[in-house]
Amino acid sequence: MTVPEKESLLKFFTQFITEERHKRLDDVIVNRTRHFTVVLEDIYQSQNASAVLRSCDCFGVQDVHIIENKNKYKLNPDVELGSSKWLNLHKYNWNTNNTLECIDTLKKNGYRIIATTPHYKSAPLEELKVDTKFALMFGTEIDGLTDVALQNADEFVKIPMVGFTESLNISVSAAICMHHLNLKMRQSEINWKLSDEEILEIKLNWLRAILNRSEVLEREFFKSQTG
Repeated sequence: MTVPEKESLLKFFTQFITEERHKRLDDVIVNRTRHFTVVLEDIYQSQNASAVLRSCDCFGVQDVHIIENKNKYKLNPDVELGSSKWLNLHKYNWNTNNTLECIDTLKKNGYRIIATTPHYKSAPLEELKVDTKFALMFGTEIDGLTDVALQNADEFVKIPMVGFTESLNISVSAAICMHHLNLKMRQSEINWKLSDEEILEIKLNWLRAILNRSEVLEREFFKSQTG
């Protein structure tokens, strides 16, 4: 689909939502970013998996990369509260070990791989630089990230703590990291915003998700264009 076609379809879709909802979509999209992304490796507890998605939506992180090696990523509707429909979820589950496939894909797209771990001489969260694109990797609730993830990471980061427990629940860790780095990114002078074409594509996907019978509407639209 060409950009003009997407723009025409977007205009067609917006007539089926209220002006208030249209404004809400516009207000949210300008705060979305792909400057950093979140990677979840083999997360199996649906409460944590869902809570991370809610945090991504709240802090404007558009893309979530989901690695399914042993565990299928399951969502809990009572926890994620529909946040998944506002995000781009990229799943890696077609290889024996999908971790390297995900990392290679992200690196090819210019992302630094940041492994979150209290070990590996990890730097404190506040020292992480946000001037170039980066992907935050989180591992399972019990074992953390796999050796493959750690061996292929570019940097290691941890949340400084002063208690007896060395780690936080993954959903809490992800929320803290995203809040801190999101604030640091927005206070910098880097260009962290989406491109006009990305905004157009994402808004179309949002409207497809919220409109009743959006597939039928889209077919009718293109039929009218060719007729």
